[in-house]
Amino acid sequence: MILPHVVIDSLTAEQARTWREHFAPEPGGRNPAIEEGIWRRTQDPRNAEQSGWTEDDNGRRRVVHYRLHYGIDRSRPTDRLVMDELYLYVSWLAPADEIAEHRDDLEKWLSEGRWKTTGDDATWRRGDLLTTVTEYDIHPQDDRADRDTPAGFRSIDVVIQSVDYHLPRASRNLPWDVLAGGMRVKEQRGTPEYADDLSGLLDHLPFVVEAGCGTSIEAGVPPLHWLHEVYRVTARQGNDLTQGYAFTMAPARDILVKEVLTDTTRKVDDMVSMFRRLLEAEPTEAHRILKALHDAGHAVGPVATHNFDRLLARAGLPEAFMRRYDEKTPHMDYPTDAKALLVIGLHADRRDVQKRAREQGLKVFFLDTEGVTEHGVHKEYLIEGARAGDTVVRSEAIPALRRLAELLKIEC
Repeated sequence: MILPHVVIDSLTAEQARTWREHFAPEPGGRNPAIEEGIWRRTQDPRNAEQSGWTEDDNGRRRVVHYRLHYGIDRSRPTDRLVMDELYLYVSWLAPADEIAEHRDDLEKWLSEGRWKTTGDDATWRRGDLLTTVTEYDIHPQDDRADRDTPAGFRSIDVVIQSVDYHLPRASRNLPWDVLAGGMRVKEQRGTPEYADDLSGLLDHLPFVVEAGCGTSIEAGVPPLHWLHEVYRVTARQGNDLTQGYAFTMAPARDILVKEVLTDTTRKVDDMVSMFRRLLEAEPTEAHRILKALHDAGHAVGPVATHNFDRLLARAGLPEAFMRRYDEKTPHMDYPTDAKALLVIGLHADRRDVQKRAREQGLKVFFLDTEGVTEHGVHKEYLIEGARAGDTVVRSEAIPALRRLAELLKIEC
């Protein structure tokens, strides 16, 4: 495996401009050129259906943390988008016999993938990547947090990273700090009203926008839950919907590490495909309508979003980035003249944004299909954060926003 890994072999002039203008590090520390994700899955009575918790089967844990650093390679006649640095961390807490079996599997996969020992029994190298395997009776992070290890359990950590990659301590601790925050408790959905369109918003102008991944999906960017399959967070594989959304909770079922060790180049290409798709995507009519509404003064303030595709900024809209792991939802000041919050798209569920809006007297409107379609199968997915007094319009973003623009006599 040689780095940098090519993501887009030849950038168009527009893609190169997009990179320069929207993916450079920002003041305050955010770097849009780094893609990062964290999943921590534990067994708990509250997630028994997904985690397999029972009175006799309790205490398993799986933590996945990845960071991919992207950049531009200018050594060719045309610029190339590349992944320069890779970090993947997978940690297991499970019965000791399963950890021992997983260790045997790891050594088999390392051999199949032609990884070479480095003279250290815990470290192997393949090209520009290093793999380190470490076992613990008591995981250092459990010791740090004063967490008990179930009797008969052990931990094993696998780190696959670029040679000489340095991860700051705060970043190493990040998934464990998230774990210490506890499992997110599902909120009790309220009883919102339903409407055919957004005409009710005309009585609550101007409004602030919160954008989920719905507008991005319309632009061709995969939904964030698509990454669950890439990183094998759930037991599902490919088109097999029969497995539902059960968590991967046994080391023997962890095919993520197997894929990276035995078919490295193909799996890395799988990992970078989200970033490739978002740079290839372009703002849609929905983004352009939102920009026109903002220019006309009907939409005010920055757009709250957890999307990292920069499509809103690329359409000329100011963004307030909400996607955080190391802190609660960042505070966002609402303009004093705002009368409503328009929440657009599946998984626009940063509930603190909506809670703060209600506390300030803003009426909340949701524009959402309240469902997800995967492999041609549509499943209902109700908005968890909807409350009494809110209004839900079940629609995709483009037709509903087009109608809103017509009602406001805005030409886009």
